[in-house]
Amino acid sequence: MFSDTHFHFRHLVRDRALDGAAILSGLCARETFFALDIGTEADDLIERLNFVEEAASALSDGERERVRSLVKFSAGIWPSVEEISARYERMGILEDKIAKFSAADGKRLVAIGECGLDHHWNPAGADGRSADDFDSEMLLGEEELFEMQLQLASRLDLPVIVHSREAFDGTVSALRNMDSHRGIIHCYSYGIDEARVFLDLGYHIAFGGAVTYAKKSRIEEMAALLRFVPDDRILIETDSPYLAPVPFRGQVNTPILVEYVYNFVASARSVTPSALSATVDGNISKLFRL
Repeated sequence: MFSDTHFHFRHLVRDRALDGAAILSGLCARETFFALDIGTEADDLIERLNFVEEAASALSDGERERVRSLVKFSAGIWPSVEEISARYERMGILEDKIAKFSAADGKRLVAIGECGLDHHWNPAGADGRSADDFDSEMLLGEEELFEMQLQLASRLDLPVIVHSREAFDGTVSALRNMDSHRGIIHCYSYGIDEARVFLDLGYHIAFGGAVTYAKKSRIEEMAALLRFVPDDRILIETDSPYLAPVPFRGQVNTPILVEYVYNFVASARSVTPSALSATVDGNISKLFRL
């Protein structure tokens, strides 16, 4: 139970020094259906696979086979200043890595992304986003990098993992330029009106640990949003190592903690966590054509 449609395994093991084998063993122990390791850099795909394979090597034969079945990968470019500035070169690298990965094990690559637009300016934050870095030329480059990845997803017939933070209008404009609308608005951070637009286009909505942070004055507003997304479009994620759900807020997040997001969302929707898990797994199967 309790699939996780968005996490960063390499960050957990390399940057946060967590025990990757223990995380993978935990996913196996609760019979997780699906876990998606997300790409953020043009050239990270094979390295990310190696981190998972190395951690899995410490497991039993049965667990290793289970990991190969449940852990899938995306490949994409998050809109950092460096990647935007070198976007044509970086897109070439991304496509080359995808081709090599797919030739070796194409069934484990199931999506393009994460990619998109981020206009949350906080230079002191983990992402180091500064408005000073994003003049009109850089903003246009960010949109172009996003649209190139949307086109790549369409060519490869893969869903896209969309990162959209404080950039609703630009995100929708880019998505509307595409004929294909198959993918996820990850770590959803807008309201019901914006959700309606994404849903009408055909996208799934993924909720992460941040939904558990709602202040008392906004609990009902959050609950209404969680109830609004229809059963056939809802997904759950961690974005680990970030955004650990309450009661672990401020700590390093892992895919194991996704259960707390399921519990919170299930309560708002008046269903059991196991029923929500079954619903999400069904949506995963259809979206990723498993």
